[in-house]
Amino acid sequence: MSAAQADMSLKPSPSRRAVLRWGRHRGTLIAIAAFLVCLGLIRLVSGSLNYYDISTIATGGATLATAAIGQTVVVLSGGFDLSAAAVISLVNVTLASHMQDDPSSILLWSCAGIAIGAAAGAFNGFFIAFLRLQPIVVTLATMFILQGVTLLVMDKPGGQLPAGFSAFFTADVIPDWLPGPVLMLVLLVLGWFLLKNTIFGKAIYAIGSDRDAARAAGLDTRLCEFFVYVLAGGLYGLAGVFISAQTGSGDPLVGNPMLLQMFAAVVVGGTLLGGGRGGPVGTIFGAYVLMMVVNILLVLNVPAFYSSVVEGTILILAVLGASITRTSVLASTLRLGGHRLSAWRQGRLPRQLTLTETRLRLPDEPARAARSQVARPSFWIRRQEDLRTVLPAFACFAIVLVVSQFVLGSTLLSWGYYNSLIVLASFLAILALGQGSVILTGGLDLSLPWTIAFCGIVSAGLMKGSDSAMLYALPLALGIGTFIGLMNGLGIVALGLSPIVMTLAMNGILQGFALVYSGGTPDGFSAPGLRWIMTGQVMGVTPIVPLVILFVLVATILLGRTAFGRRVYAIGNGMRAAELSGVPVGATLVKVYMLSGFCAALVGCLLAGFSGQASLGMGDDYLLPSIAVAVVGGTLITGGRGRYIGMIGGVLLLTALQTLLAGTTLPYATRAILYGVVVLCAVITLREKNT
Repeated sequence: MSAAQADMSLKPSPSRRAVLRWGRHRGTLIAIAAFLVCLGLIRLVSGSLNYYDISTIATGGATLATAAIGQTVVVLSGGFDLSAAAVISLVNVTLASHMQDDPSSILLWSCAGIAIGAAAGAFNGFFIAFLRLQPIVVTLATMFILQGVTLLVMDKPGGQLPAGFSAFFTADVIPDWLPGPVLMLVLLVLGWFLLKNTIFGKAIYAIGSDRDAARAAGLDTRLCEFFVYVLAGGLYGLAGVFISAQTGSGDPLVGNPMLLQMFAAVVVGGTLLGGGRGGPVGTIFGAYVLMMVVNILLVLNVPAFYSSVVEGTILILAVLGASITRTSVLASTLRLGGHRLSAWRQGRLPRQLTLTETRLRLPDEPARAARSQVARPSFWIRRQEDLRTVLPAFACFAIVLVVSQFVLGSTLLSWGYYNSLIVLASFLAILALGQGSVILTGGLDLSLPWTIAFCGIVSAGLMKGSDSAMLYALPLALGIGTFIGLMNGLGIVALGLSPIVMTLAMNGILQGFALVYSGGTPDGFSAPGLRWIMTGQVMGVTPIVPLVILFVLVATILLGRTAFGRRVYAIGNGMRAAELSGVPVGATLVKVYMLSGFCAALVGCLLAGFSGQASLGMGDDYLLPSIAVAVVGGTLITGGRGRYIGMIGGVLLLTALQTLLAGTTLPYATRAILYGVVVLCAVITLREKNT
């Protein structure tokens, strides 16, 4: 065979090339088809589809599409960015507070909005690319820092943007032919195609496919990853500029609903979570599909409260649809279930067989006696690593106590101060067990905020101020939280979804359920007995204080002295190694998320008892602190290392800091900034100790 013939034999056939092209662009083509179907449904439902309707759709989805393009670039490189929505809010309030009705001011602050986003991206990129910190933790901490800064700029909706600024971004470029938002998205797509063919554009896909291989090929992966976040931040900034033009005013919460929508648009558009495949074109169509689905439901008189439920469900289904292959986790789960069912019918399951028990032979008595005479290391030697990671939190707590004595007075020797401190710390102490266990396995539970709120709303709504109703309301609320954790665990274990995706989607779904259940206005009051537990006094001691101490003792034993705790640490240190060692990884992970859901539900009930009633968003302030107390307490964010007693040190430290700040004139927004900075500092410190 000649060289030419050999070369021809290596080339795929035309039909094979067509299949490969379809595989590469399948997600984009499906998103386009879904977009066309949604347009047809809108025309069917509304009876018409004219230029005005198309212009309205184009304007309504442009902000989400622009922000989702930025998220796509990050996902293509193998990362996640949870700070995107906070960047949009910050840009919005900044423009609403400073822009004047003058062409030079409009141009200056429009560019400043993009620059603010790029600066936030550079902040993320520095910690992720050069310090090699986890993208999820860094961007989550950045999200809270930016939210605090946003509230410092504008703590409530207000401000007004010039009409000329709004017209520049939202008016038609060619009257009755080309809406301005469409031109903006077309220019972004053209810019992407130009970037895609550069070394930087190719490096994005290479890093997302295999970072080590990209580095071995000579690519500067760190610098590339840094500029990925800068580029994404600039796009978030542009989205903030556009939504400012669209709304004409400022709102510090304007970007919050977009985080879930961004990930849903990215996945619906065919970009693979984990990186290496996809692109912004599909994302744009995915964003419009998402927006139009919600609009169609509104036209069909489906309450707007269901929108987050729909978005969360779409995200889960899209991720499943993109990952279904013969080797996917879902396919493996179905095959295993079929094999187990067949074995059960044939009576061949281990529990159905009569097996002879065999045990390893233990060493004889003399050998055991000789081994027992070997001197064991002292307690301090054996616990050296644990003490090194746990003690700093307690040492910093002691420093905060001393500072509080000087600033507030009557703290060091005041039982009332410590009683109040433990009451306030009780919520984080409970969450530390659930979220801490999840972190020890290498995951994160982002569904805590609305698990707390939903279970609190349910419990208060059932109690309605009755102690007798508490007997069934509390168990039901705790059962709901445990069931939510079960759904999270099954989605991660049986369906193969990422913990971040599954719990983020679940958080959105629970938000919708909470709004539907309460009608947007929670009613009902906590039982007097539960309120007494949280706020009463018995000889100067609040009843919750001894209960929290008991909880801490039980939790310490659970994670440190039981088979369940050992399995949690084994999974965090290496899931595959744990499987080969006989650890039931799947069952343990499901139990971990059930424990997290139970703890979140318990906190929701206690918060309702503490304040007397439940409220929407009552759990929003506890997501980052639940992670912060674990990290500050010496827990490795990638899992496998940490102690619950160290988490309690983190709880006491952050609660004492919160109490100290509450006694000063610093704004409330500084608390969010403080939490974000503390998490970043703790993660950096632990990373340096681990290297």
